[in-house]
Amino acid sequence: MKRVLVVDDDPTVSEVIAGYLHRAGFAVDVVADGPAAVARAAARPPDLVVLDLMLPGMDGLEVCRRVREDGPLPVIMLTARGDEEDRILGLEVGADDYVTKPFSPRELVLRVESVLRRAGTPAATGTGPARPWLRSGPLALDPAARRATRDDTELALTIREFDLLEFFLRNPGRATSREELMRRVWGWEFGDLSTVTVHVRRLREKVEDDPARPRLISTVWGVGYRFDAPRPDGTDENGADGGR
Repeated sequence: MKRVLVVDDDPTVSEVIAGYLHRAGFAVDVVADGPAAVARAAARPPDLVVLDLMLPGMDGLEVCRRVREDGPLPVIMLTARGDEEDRILGLEVGADDYVTKPFSPRELVLRVESVLRRAGTPAATGTGPARPWLRSGPLALDPAARRATRDDTELALTIREFDLLEFFLRNPGRATSREELMRRVWGWEFGDLSTVTVHVRRLREKVEDDPARPRLISTVWGVGYRFDAPRPDGTDENGADGGR
């Protein structure tokens, strides 16, 4: 049984979330403030955290940073409707998804199931054949073990960053819109496209030599993004810095 830690200082919201998650088959822990969330996550590690942004004692951004210090723990952030800057900050610190208040509890459960499904590994469940590593230039990615490396150094990627990198490695040289990335990587038919923008920026910071002048993940103005597989001589498909 997967365990979800719910962190919200509104007892009504926590009760509703916990009830829906229980009925969906999850074990649920509930705490009401930031320090308690960090302590509970350390004492009884959850499989996922549903985390309110505004908390007493320690805000959700700091809680997110602390609970993910030891590894890529999935986090879904709860934010107030219309606070785009707060949502982007949540994604910047590593949240895998966010839901805006007021929200549908059923939608939240679906988001939890989606994030956990992507976090699961075929190797751990024993289902399906192992897939080979994907390699391009300095990058290598093992879809089965959900491991990625750059120059043989392990990359600390969130769930969505890993999925995004896997998509790019499987589709080199193809310009892909943010809308299609949202459908193919997030599994959403609609949503805030800044989610894609933030994740691309975060991924560039981890895979590019100079994120300000990306050579691997190029922006295709008016379209979206393109992964430029490096050539054997070290240049990309454009022969230089790949554009910005």
